[in-house]
Amino acid sequence: VGNGVHFEPNFRCEFGYNISIGNNFYANFDCIMLDGGGIEIGDNVTMAPRVHVLCHDASTKVHLGYTKIGKVKIGNNVFVGAESVIMPNVTLGDNVIVGANSTVAKSFPDNVVIAGSPAKIIAKTDEYLKKQKEQMEIAPCYGEDYTLRGNLTEEKKQQMQQELEDKIGYVD
Repeated sequence: VGNGVHFEPNFRCEFGYNISIGNNFYANFDCIMLDGGGIEIGDNVTMAPRVHVLCHDASTKVHLGYTKIGKVKIGNNVFVGAESVIMPNVTLGDNVIVGANSTVAKSFPDNVVIAGSPAKIIAKTDEYLKKQKEQMEIAPCYGEDYTLRGNLTEEKKQQMQQELEDKIGYVD
């Protein structure tokens, strides 16, 4: 385990000794890692709530008497969206963004945004980030004082709710 690693509760893992985690890792609430086949996670990786990383797939157990098992590798600078599932024998390259509620059943290269069930490439990471930067120029943007850690006031909360009534914004 590297430096700056944080797990929100209720994190669950199968064994725990088959997981290698780099620096600056964050797992939000209710993440699960079934690590029998081994999980390798690079630096600067974020997992949103309820992400499942599975080294096992028991779909064959009843019929064949065996469970499929494989290693999962997650590169550097990866974001995995809420309620996504990463299946056995998957490698995610560096600078990958996984959209929420995706099923990742195959490997993907560096610098892509993937989403869906099954997950497919929907954009290059740099194209996606360029589009988001352009959107930020016309969208409401909020600093830390608009967060709970920044002591969000009732007035700022109401302002934010009004401004976000029919559009997306960005918060620091």
